Amino acid sequence: MFWDFFWFLLWSFYFIAYLYVVILIITDLFRDHALSGWLKALWIIALVFLPFLTALIYVIARGGGMAERAYANRGGAVPESDDYRPAASASPAADIAKAKELLDAGTISQGEFDALKSKALGNQYFGA
Repeated sequence: MFWDFFWFLLWSFYFIAYLYVVILIITDLFRDHALSGWLKALWIIALVFLPFLTALIYVIARGGGMAERAYANRGGAVPESDDYRPAASASPAADIAKAKELLDAGTISQGEFDALKSKALGNQYFGA
């Protein structure tokens, strides 16, 4: 009884690991813009009919490029510089003036103006 359960767990782990590898391979195939559609189809057909051998050959033959394509696909990563962050204000008076312009233009409400004004004045006293 124990050994049956053990083998079931072991084979389940291997099967899930294999499915993970197949999903990674298919994802990598569709990330690779240099590979033609026919070659992509050929790899997928080979994965269907000779799954273990094809997965092994794919990882050996194209494994190095998989990491590069995955890294290139992460376009939403944090940029190297902090240019996307707003710069600290020069003075509380400038912040209040900007907020007043937004209030006069109708972009923000009186409550939002009061919050921005209080934040600008708070920054002056706490040096943040």
